[in-house]
Amino acid sequence: MTPAPDNGQSKRNRRDEAREKARIAREAAARRRRRNRFFIIGGSVLAAIVVVAVVVFAVTSSIQPPGPGPKNMASGGILLQGTSGQVSTVKTAALKNGEAVKPTDQKKLTKTVNITAYIDYQCPYCDQFETTNAAQIQTLLKKGAITYEVHPIAFLDNSSLGNKYSTRSANAAACVANYEPDKFLAVTTAFYKNQPAEGTHGRTDQQIITTVKGAGATNSKIPSCITSQKFKSFVANVTQTDLTKKLPNSSIAKLSSTPTVIVNGKQYQGSLTDASAFSSFVAQQSAS
Repeated sequence: MTPAPDNGQSKRNRRDEAREKARIAREAAARRRRRNRFFIIGGSVLAAIVVVAVVVFAVTSSIQPPGPGPKNMASGGILLQGTSGQVSTVKTAALKNGEAVKPTDQKKLTKTVNITAYIDYQCPYCDQFETTNAAQIQTLLKKGAITYEVHPIAFLDNSSLGNKYSTRSANAAACVANYEPDKFLAVTTAFYKNQPAEGTHGRTDQQIITTVKGAGATNSKIPSCITSQKFKSFVANVTQTDLTKKLPNSSIAKLSSTPTVIVNGKQYQGSLTDASAFSSFVAQQSAS
């Protein structure tokens, strides 16, 4: 005969078994909590790393090295002078990668009135100044009465619907300064004659090349210089310098508008469409 079960022992066994199951369940739950916490923390760390990486990429991508500059623009602009009825460029070596601009020492230019113009080829007011005064500036240059230093900058990139015409035209001017500097003034005149309106898409690289060639700058290396934007970083660097630092040979703290025209250290603030007003200002500075 099978002995009757010991009810006391069975109860203890069931109780112990229940406790063991509860212990196992608690440990499993604790392991799940630890695992979930690890994934949450790990995911947060990973997300933070991704965010940092994105920020670093964005910052480093937005900071472009100055890059080597064009020949004949060591000051950030091109310096023109005249002798015997001819306009010529004051030759300078190209800035090396990361090298700061070297302002023109106008203290050595004592026999001329020294005019400096900061311009943007997208700027309609620069067009007014150019159209009004180009002829008399060239006449004064050919007489040897003045020097004329032109600083093309990219001040109005936001005015060409993402086309960045200011940067691309300033780069094209730098290409001309590098390869065919004596055509620089003619190219500047042509750029203003063909200036796109603000708020439009600007002009294509091919249109810029056509304009440059039409102005007489036919060096075979200029088109590829324009399409590759060879001096884009140089343009960005000199623009940033002009917008944040004191303008050389003047008391102007920084560039705030274009055109900014300086004659023997004094800013011209007269009419942009009155050639006689500018002529009188130049004469006054010559006499002072």
